[in-house]
Amino acid sequence: MAKMIFGALIGAAVGGALGYFGRCASGQCPLTSDPIVTALIGFALGAIFVGRPK
Repeated sequence: MAKMIFGALIGAAVGGALGYFGRCASGQCPLTSDPIVTALIGFALGAIFVGRPK
């Protein structure tokens, strides 16, 4: 469980950084237009990636 939470937090941090620093010029890119949305997507992907069965 702790491993999944750690992965989710790392994913949220990476997603938030991507959303903040990786903005597209037009603002129309769905993944990089809002850091909060990108952090939430990174949170979910981090939890799924680390918590998947082996």
